[in-house]
Amino acid sequence: MNVRGPWLLTRGLAPLLENGARVVMVTSGLAQGAADAALQKRLAAIDVEGNGFGKLADDAPGGYGASKAALNRMAELFAKELAPRGIKVNAISPGWVRTEMGGSGAPRSIDQGAESVLWGARLGANGPSGGFFEDGHPLQ
Repeated sequence: MNVRGPWLLTRGLAPLLENGARVVMVTSGLAQGAADAALQKRLAAIDVEGNGFGKLADDAPGGYGASKAALNRMAELFAKELAPRGIKVNAISPGWVRTEMGGSGAPRSIDQGAESVLWGARLGANGPSGGFFEDGHPLQ
């Protein structure tokens, strides 16, 4: 679900997006370091037109963190594909947020997490594309 849904939705809606639109993949800091060498190699070989992301979703290698690493790669690929139309695509982490999933011990409020994601949706024409960010700062 973390991979297949964003891939199919973005691929399906890409022709309908207005020039200059923004696409935000909601990712996680858990993507950092989650992709072992085999997954990194597999992600490097995927394109957005084939079924590589679909097959990856079926295989579900590495769980949640790996699925978010796949979203980061997806953002990079869609950013390149949609760049001629001025469309920015980024993977944005809300951080560790106090939600049912994040738990009561998480350091960030829902508003703080949402603001991080909204940063990607509000990017200006000179903003970055194809990156992985939290609170407007690049993550590796």
